[in-house]
Amino acid sequence: MKPLRRLLDRLHPVFGKDGKLEKFYPLYEAADTFIYSPGDVTSGASHVRDAIDLKRMMIMVVVALGPCIFMAMWNTGLQANLAVVEIATAADSPVSEVSGFRGAVMGTLGLRPDPDSFLSNLIHGALYFIPVFLMCNIVGGLWEVVFACIRGHEVNEGFLVTGMLFPLTLPPTIPLWQVAIGISFGVVIGKEVFGGTGKNFLNPALTARAFLYFAYPAQMTGDAIWTAADGFTGATPLGALASAKVADGMKAVDISWSQAFLGTTQGSMGETSTLCCILGAILLIAVGIGSWKIMAAVLIGAFGFSAVLHGIGSETNPMFQMPPHWHLVTGGLAFGLVFMATDPVSAAMTELGKWIYGILIGAMTILIRVVNPAFPEGIMLAILFGNVFAPLIDYYVVQANIKRRMARDAA
Repeated sequence: MKPLRRLLDRLHPVFGKDGKLEKFYPLYEAADTFIYSPGDVTSGASHVRDAIDLKRMMIMVVVALGPCIFMAMWNTGLQANLAVVEIATAADSPVSEVSGFRGAVMGTLGLRPDPDSFLSNLIHGALYFIPVFLMCNIVGGLWEVVFACIRGHEVNEGFLVTGMLFPLTLPPTIPLWQVAIGISFGVVIGKEVFGGTGKNFLNPALTARAFLYFAYPAQMTGDAIWTAADGFTGATPLGALASAKVADGMKAVDISWSQAFLGTTQGSMGETSTLCCILGAILLIAVGIGSWKIMAAVLIGAFGFSAVLHGIGSETNPMFQMPPHWHLVTGGLAFGLVFMATDPVSAAMTELGKWIYGILIGAMTILIRVVNPAFPEGIMLAILFGNVFAPLIDYYVVQANIKRRMARDAA
């Protein structure tokens, strides 16, 4: 590594102040600090409360996303292989090879669409997830570099998380050009126009997904987008119940609770497994990055409000029939409360505010899901709603503390 260090040191004057390529210093700094620790040191006494920095914090979040990333690839491949086998069985024909580029890759590896093959599921799903991931990071990273060069500051590592979260919230069949448009909107409009990392009041990944959700609903909703197999449709558990007859009730959800918990269901690539989200939550809480108070508050809000609505019931809306424990394992609730509601930039900062913020998101998620079946998910809009109210929540919590202390001092 010493030759590489010497090379970077020789290039520093070229990119440094008054250098020929000074405008592109953020690119040099990003490469340097990605490989080595920053060389900046304090000149005087310092007070360090925590040794973790932004880079290590973002990397730990990506590590916590590891189980969801694995599930995004394996379950996407599993659902696709199951669909291919089902189509072949219905047509009374042998299972055909996957067409196009993916089929060529799988053929080269000697793999066929076999839902009983771990490797076939993983590789098939990866051929859908990885292109979406690459497109997201290439386009989003380009915007990060552009704004860093214009403003003359380093490329922030915050995009590492956005570039991983956004692909996990998308269906496998989404066109890549829409991924590029979505991440561009999320990075530019959701973050950079407000000053960049640490200054945005909305979660950039959710902002990008919300844009696609309303701009291109055909590619973000419906039954045909969840399974990566031509000519096959499969509804998510929430979508199936929302469109079912009231008399059918939970019978429309043709999966078991354990399947929903493990994540072997239709849905966005990385959001289906509650188990994988729990594993990520344990790591984030253990290292002090994710707020357990926000996670617990979202659970309380969702479980409590869903119990109320389930008890009330409805003669016209089948969503009222979903029990509280089912709400916790369907859709993106677990993924949202672990990785997005806890975003330290857009979430509430005060301790009491975290509880209020989380309960608001949990209750709003159920309200959107149940009362308006046209939006059978809910967590995305609920978190963005919570992001908007987070500064107001913190303001009133701080003002209440000030008034209480003033009254105590006056006494």
